[in-house]
Amino acid sequence: MGLLAKGTALPWPEAKKNADHVRQWGIEQLLAIWRRAKGKERDVLLWGDEIEYLVVAFEDERRKVKLSLRQADILEALANDGDLCEHGGCVPDLQTVHKTADTLPVFHPEFGRYMLEATPGKPWGIGFKDLLDVEPNMKWRRTIAKDHMDPNEYPITLTTFPRLGTRDDYICPYFPPSGPMLRSQFLPDEIANPHIRFPTLAANIRSRRGRKVEINVPIFKDQHTSIPFKDPTVHYDLHRWPEDDDVRNGAAKIDHVYLDAMAFGMGSCCLQITFQAKNITEGRRLYDQLSPLGPIMLALTAATPIYKGFLVDTDVRWNQISKAVDDRTPGELGEAPLENDRWRIPKSRYAANSTYISQDIRLRKEYMDPDLIIDKDIKHKLVDGGMDDLLATHFAHLFIRDPIVIFAEDLQDLDLNKTDHFENLQSTNWQHIRFKPPPHDNDTGWRVEFRPMEIQITDFENAAFAIFIVLITRAILSFDLNFYIPIARTTENMETAHVRNAVLEQKFYFRKNPLPLRPIKISNASGTTTPTQASRPPTPFGPVEDEYALLTIDEIINGQQLDGFPGLIPLVESYLNSVNVDVETRCELARYLDLIRKRASGQLWTGAKWIREFVKDHKEYVGDSVVGAGVCYDLVKAVEEVTKFEGMGKGVGVEMFRVGGK
Repeated sequence: MGLLAKGTALPWPEAKKNADHVRQWGIEQLLAIWRRAKGKERDVLLWGDEIEYLVVAFEDERRKVKLSLRQADILEALANDGDLCEHGGCVPDLQTVHKTADTLPVFHPEFGRYMLEATPGKPWGIGFKDLLDVEPNMKWRRTIAKDHMDPNEYPITLTTFPRLGTRDDYICPYFPPSGPMLRSQFLPDEIANPHIRFPTLAANIRSRRGRKVEINVPIFKDQHTSIPFKDPTVHYDLHRWPEDDDVRNGAAKIDHVYLDAMAFGMGSCCLQITFQAKNITEGRRLYDQLSPLGPIMLALTAATPIYKGFLVDTDVRWNQISKAVDDRTPGELGEAPLENDRWRIPKSRYAANSTYISQDIRLRKEYMDPDLIIDKDIKHKLVDGGMDDLLATHFAHLFIRDPIVIFAEDLQDLDLNKTDHFENLQSTNWQHIRFKPPPHDNDTGWRVEFRPMEIQITDFENAAFAIFIVLITRAILSFDLNFYIPIARTTENMETAHVRNAVLEQKFYFRKNPLPLRPIKISNASGTTTPTQASRPPTPFGPVEDEYALLTIDEIINGQQLDGFPGLIPLVESYLNSVNVDVETRCELARYLDLIRKRASGQLWTGAKWIREFVKDHKEYVGDSVVGAGVCYDLVKAVEEVTKFEGMGKGVGVEMFRVGGK
């Protein structure tokens, strides 16, 4: 998350009146960026990662663990640390940060007052030394954060806190639920960062849709789970806010865990990777080619089997966040006539991508989203301003949304040397891959953000997945790989990724032959290389359906036998062979690739499976899907142990790291 703007945030009735104003000014700023930066060239690809932490506080004498709402205090302690200041500082929201030879990591606030975000102090390069520095840097970030917390507090990397929203005192300090901004049955307003952007974002989403957000996660039906399951935490007789009628009108579904606030989604942690391309052409190509990989990496990093103190029948967070920020009205959802709205909109503003944007001769019209909604007037304006049809379509789709948070001070003048109005809409379209134009005030280039991956428990795992996706981009660009499939299939794959144990039990649509016309050598599992056959010509003909098939995650990552899909890891290893990596570095990288390989094959567990099995094996768990306070305490204690020791020997969590506990 970038620096937070300050100002007077407009409530939704006022923001709605100014929405088109902001939209039009945003397009003017986008065209200014286009004219200024469309020819910008960088020397090499740079990249960065974002790690998000939950801050938990243990009360060992009571066997309780809570979320600590001390984000602001921790950031202030970091900013006031004299030693850190001497090395340039690390909290740009509170101080001027200076780059030094040994650049410190950077810490930012996040949506939840119990969250921290940490990034490397400077971008990573593509050099292999940089790749090997990622894990130590992640460990360093966690150490710095921990050093500025209370003795009983810890930064952990779980996607969600297992008992967020339960009826007990799961936060410290404690605040009662049902404030005026969230109006949640389960969460207090104080759980969100107090910066005006966050409560306004939550309140205006609720106001725009005309009711609270509605998130229903299917319950995991265990041996003693009540069937039908009716969420026992839902209060049907509240009458404090008009939105309290939601549950009386059917918002809480049978056999589901009901969540009713933005914080249940935006209070989640994830691992995000941003790439700076050498130019816009390379950036557009990466955006397209990474898109089909999103659902695969979501399923492979699955780590979210618990919501609000219940085991659920999904393994990942994505749809819960999507619903948590879904501002569509009943008309836009197709639940009511279109009276005051312009379109029926198929997806939330947090969703899988709906566009391809590369001017690649292999991009067929059959791959495009048949349900894509665009603002035709905006597209016309962009094309008239010199933008090509594909990219104009992409932004005309993003700009069907309304800006949710508008600051009154930003409505005075249009400054074409800024990007505030453009970013107002760009940054609240949370697609699984984001295409990011250069900012106005520095030398940054065109960027692509890879957003679907779940955060992992350890820094080793997070480094492994970050390095793997970086190496995939190198293979894509070096070998001219083609992963195109129809956008509708990627959208289906995102849904498939939510299925419990999808990594082993589901199949995903994936392109059968990603290889270019020119032959290359692909490493197989034994380490030898075999020449590949040339793929079909760059401009393909014939049925699109012949180009892809349903594959398992194992087949996609590790490859099929004989003449099937070569596998992402063999493609990466072929890239490494082509650049003559030294033996020592190759061995270090092999540790990370081995984790990915064995997670895909099922030899190693995902975080979601380990968490689920920990709960099911706990002596206090009675097979009713309930994750009680004692179970939660022991689980988070175990997570802290896994973070430190990574399953060493036959330690806690070994199933995620070593086959057979060795």
